[in-house]
Amino acid sequence: MLDSLTFLIEKLFLLTNFYVFNKKSWLADECGPKTTTTAPPFKRGDLLEVQRTLFTHFGIYLGDNKVAHLMPDIMPVLTSDQRLITTVVTNKRLILGCIYRNASIRVDSVEDFAYGASILVNDMDRRVKTPAMPNEDVARRAEKLVGAIPYSLLWNNCEHFVTYCRYGTPVSQQTEKFCNCLKMAIRDQRSVLLTVFLGVMSIVCFGLAPSTTLATILIPFTLWMAG
Repeated sequence: MLDSLTFLIEKLFLLTNFYVFNKKSWLADECGPKTTTTAPPFKRGDLLEVQRTLFTHFGIYLGDNKVAHLMPDIMPVLTSDQRLITTVVTNKRLILGCIYRNASIRVDSVEDFAYGASILVNDMDRRVKTPAMPNEDVARRAEKLVGAIPYSLLWNNCEHFVTYCRYGTPVSQQTEKFCNCLKMAIRDQRSVLLTVFLGVMSIVCFGLAPSTTLATILIPFTLWMAG
């Protein structure tokens, strides 16, 4: 039951975008990954973040135009061909990797990491109370974690990876915002009325059965008690 609830919450998180930024940054191109001859103005150990698909993506700059980042990807499930796996992860591969819970901490070029989006540098430092560790320690910690890793959109995502590397504690502000929004929805008593209505409609459409009746009773009751 708990696994099913977590699965549904993670899929809901995929459909929710909580953080859209509009700040001065590097690589202000929204048209996909492109190569550049200009050296990126980053220091080894910097925390990079970009807006990608439905959420903000994070990575640690390693120097030499390389970024370590935790990336969901369906490709390793489909093939063992490293030439295909190491190519830039498209949005479709990323989303399918999230659903399948398959990911790795991989090293890509800055351009492939950004995927054409704007890059913010160490912007999280002002949002996290814990001071950042020395940049070299951050980079070395990221390099040690490169490889396959268990993935969870709520409990072990790219933001957990970079905050662990830079601040010593894995946290995700995106997950916290999502949970706060979920609490607000639960506390809103209109959610109870909506679930009752949907439950009654399911009974009308599919008939009186344990699967429809129990859901019609238990879900509104749980929301009412939680609210």
